[in-house]
Amino acid sequence: MKLAIPKERRAHERRVAATPDTVKKLTSLGFDVVVEKDAGAKSNIPDQYYLDAGAQIAENAPDVYQNADLIFKVQRPLKKDEGEVDELSLIKSGAIVVAMLSPFEDRDLIEDYAKGNITSFAMEFMPRITRAQSMDVLSSQSNLAGYRAVLEAAHEFHRAFPMMMTAAGTVAPAKVMIMGVGVAGLQAIATARRLGAVVSATDVRMATKEQVESLGAKFVMVDDEEAKEAETAGGYAKEMSDDYKKKQAVLIADTLGKQDIAITTALIPGRAAPILITEDMVKSMKPGSVIIDLAVEAGGNCELSKAGEIVEAHGVKIVGHLNMASRVATDASALYAKNLLNFITPLMDEEKKSLNIDWQDEIITGTLLTKDGAIVHERLKGEN
Repeated sequence: MKLAIPKERRAHERRVAATPDTVKKLTSLGFDVVVEKDAGAKSNIPDQYYLDAGAQIAENAPDVYQNADLIFKVQRPLKKDEGEVDELSLIKSGAIVVAMLSPFEDRDLIEDYAKGNITSFAMEFMPRITRAQSMDVLSSQSNLAGYRAVLEAAHEFHRAFPMMMTAAGTVAPAKVMIMGVGVAGLQAIATARRLGAVVSATDVRMATKEQVESLGAKFVMVDDEEAKEAETAGGYAKEMSDDYKKKQAVLIADTLGKQDIAITTALIPGRAAPILITEDMVKSMKPGSVIIDLAVEAGGNCELSKAGEIVEAHGVKIVGHLNMASRVATDASALYAKNLLNFITPLMDEEKKSLNIDWQDEIITGTLLTKDGAIVHERLKGEN
């Protein structure tokens, strides 16, 4: 089976879907791995490394996609009107595409997969069950995004993070608030603490309180009955009522005015990111403060965020970098590539060296978007 690793062509994307380490393992499974020329360049992986690992190098997109049975990508393929290369048209009927396909962002593309008889798996839909942890791309990438967010904050902040006692005087530690305590938020807490900051954190899920405090941060939230049921069975945050949001906003506004840095990470799958920081809250922050909005691609947690830009408002820097995980491309690629390897390995028949997919498996039904010319995922079938 030919397994294609195309070069990522979407803006702000530096990652690649395979590394030399995973290529070795994929070839041992029976795949003929073909990597597009310079696919790993932005992740500091030269073509020669892939050759040494047993892959072939294709000169261009048509060559890498030609007759590919399986395609590993980071982001969804480009359509005719999205770039110089119409990747979608290069994928043969019956091929399998495994990537972060952003199903809620581009419904038309999902329909195109079905029309083209493409079997598509969205890795961001991976069920949060124990045996799928090693395949969880959201966790692996969010972890690095949370780490990088703190470094971006430190870069934009014109003061030191840790307390410093010198002969000339004492430098007070920076005060950092993390808003949204998922994987990214927890890593941001840990990183900010390592840099010496005084950290507080907030989340609508009471279950995160112990995790926050175990990392040495102070937990801030409205504690009421609604908060006790603020988590879905899959471990994600639920959309809260307007009444709860008002109470939380008052608490956060009071806390933000005492902070130097705020890092927001709150996302609700399939919906616009909730507004956590209003313009009035920004006004309450000290001059020189920094906000890092990790939810900017879903509309942003800060009312004044602009996707892909750093804006200054009321003396506060608001950073809206896109694709934060991609700013740690080498490690992000290594983790993502391992997620894909862990996903495909159980699907291979070792003796026949071919795919043997159990279409009823929870991991498969959770990630499968299209098959046999139809949209099959429950969360997408009813949409118009």
